[in-house]
Order: sequence, then C-alpha cells, then structure tokens
Amino acid sequence: MSHVSLKNLTKSYDGKTNVLSGINLEINDGEFVVLVGPSGCGKSTLLRMVCGLEEITAGDLEIDRARVNDLPPALRGIAMVFQSYALYPHMSVYKNMAFGLKVAGKDKAEADVRIRNAARILKIDHLLERLPRELSGGQRQRVAIGRAIVREPKLFLFDEPLSNLDAALRVQTRLEIAKLHRELQATIVYVTHDQVEAMTLGDKIVVMHDGLIQQAGSPLELYQQPANLFVATFIGSPKMNLLEGVVEVAEADHLIVNLAGGQRVRADVYGGNTAVGDRVNVGIRAEHLWEDDNGSERFSGVVDLVEHLGESNFLYLTLSTGQAMVVRGHGDREVKIGDAINISAPSAAFHVFDRDGNACKRLKPGNMIAAKRVHA
Repeated sequence: MSHVSLKNLTKSYDGKTNVLSGINLEINDGEFVVLVGPSGCGKSTLLRMVCGLEEITAGDLEIDRARVNDLPPALRGIAMVFQSYALYPHMSVYKNMAFGLKVAGKDKAEADVRIRNAARILKIDHLLERLPRELSGGQRQRVAIGRAIVREPKLFLFDEPLSNLDAALRVQTRLEIAKLHRELQATIVYVTHDQVEAMTLGDKIVVMHDGLIQQAGSPLELYQQPANLFVATFIGSPKMNLLEGVVEVAEADHLIVNLAGGQRVRADVYGGNTAVGDRVNVGIRAEHLWEDDNGSERFSGVVDLVEHLGESNFLYLTLSTGQAMVVRGHGDREVKIGDAINISAPSAAFHVFDRDGNACKRLKPGNMIAAKRVHA
C-alpha cells in the first residue's frame, strides 16, 4: 500500500497552454481512486504523470511522503495496466508474468511463488502454459493484471483496462477487480470514461473536465451533492433533468423558483448564495420522479418515447410548459406514446445551480455515510 499526494500539478506541452492545471489530490493507503471524465479531460495524462511516463511541468508528486518528480518510472514502485494487454505473443502466460521479475533479477523460486499465487487469485492458474492467442479477451486482461501483481508494487495504475471487452465481460471483470482490491488491500488509481464503472468501483471518485478536478468524493457524495452542473449531469444515467427558471423566493432553508411556463417549484437547498431575480437551473433525477401526483411538486406531460428495460422503463415526456423531462417508471405498468400522465417529486429531491453552474447545497441529500466503500 502507498500514500500518494498531488500538489498543484501542472502539465503543459508548449509552455503556454496547460493540459492540466493546479491538480491537488490526496490518495490514501489502500484507497481505490477512480479518475473519470469525458475524452480529452486529462485523466490519462495525469495517470502517466504519476507513473513517470509524462514529465511534470510544475508542482510536486509525492509517494509515501517522498518527492518523486524526477525519479524514473522503474524506481517508483508502480505497476501499470494499460488499455491494450501488451502481452508477448510468443511467450506463455507463465513467461509473460515472469518476464518483469526476470529483468529485475528476482530469484526463480520466489518468482514462481509470486506467479502461481497471482494466477490463483485471478483464477488463471490452469492457463499458465497457454499462449496469448489461445486466450479470450477477459483472460488476456487478467494475465496483464497478474503481470502487475507479481511485482508487488506500492501502487497499481489502471488506464481504461476494460474498454476492449464486451459489455457482459466488462461487468464480470469489474467484479474481479473489486475483489482483487479487497484481497490485496492495494492502493489503486483507475482511469475510465464510464461513470457506471466509476460509481461501482471507487472508494473515491475524481471527476475531471478541461484539465481541472471538478469534484472529488465518495460515489454517494457526487450523486447526491454534486458541486456543479457538470458533475450533476455527468454522474447518473440518464442525465439529470434540467429546467430553467428565476428565483422568486430565497430563504435560508429553501428556494422557490418560477420555471418557464409559469410553474413554481420549491427546492430544499441553502439559499444564501442566491437572490430574488437570479436565473438558475433546477435539476431533478429521473429516478426521483413518481408516476403520480402525490409529491409536493407536480408536473404533467405527454409521453414521446418509452424505453423498456424490464424491471423499469424510461419515459421521455414533453411537459405542459414545453420542456423535456425523463422519468423512471414502473416496468410492469403499460404506458404508450401519446399518453398524458402526471408526475411529482418531493421538494428535497431537487437540485439548484446558479448562473455560474455552481450547486446550491441540498439540505436533505439522503444517505451519504458511505464515504468509504466496503468491498463485499
């Protein structure tokens, strides 16, 4: 295990344009940290800076309290698993896993113990004599992970390791990585663009956009108390519904917003940073809307599209105000295109974002106790 500290890290390729700016992050011993964001946000570049494959323009990178900015990758005690498996095609699984240990001059007996133990953990011990071409994609990825495990590094880095796998195999391998973290109690930094992958794996999720950290916290913190409009719409599927409006009442414990079309909505958020007349966005997640009018805030609309998922469905509506909204409905209830339905939500479920996109703090965000994920 290892503690990693990123202090005001900056990356620039031409000395003028920063790809990453002022990155500050603490990664604790044994923590599973996921860097997530859209393509081009800088997450893979940041991982390569930690690994030593990218030069740090400014700032400090510390591993176990020691500054390692100028330390070569081989001396940082890091193992990296790439998106491509990068296995030697002419070598068996055993020899692929042994190669790094051989280069490092490890004793053959010790290396054999490490390889067989890693193969047992990853359930590939029956594949040790096979060549990579004789393996499935998931098995090749486990070999690549095994090659990292045998080095017994201080820190594991994963750069989108599941992107080459099909959907079913991604789910299976995701579970295996979670179990691996629990068994090894390792410090892991994991890069992905898939927010579902991030939510299911990470103790801490770091959302990045345009070379900046937008928010870092537990999965529930990001879901229930997003810091800004970008995080709110990036985390969660489908995206959060957003309705434009103007603040009509601003109190310490709530806002009343007049939406386009004249409808008024109450949101239980801290109103101290807003004033009457401010333009805001009101957010509500599809799963927090009900197919009835029992909530305190009510809407009506017409169904434009129904996505059937089995246990539930997503209803795409046009509200009476002309705005679009997505509702998560009951899978066993028949709803057809063109149906007029009523929906509602409690005032505590609403989010509000000011004109700069910053979130007003929700006063009743639900359970955010799980700041540290317990891997079962």
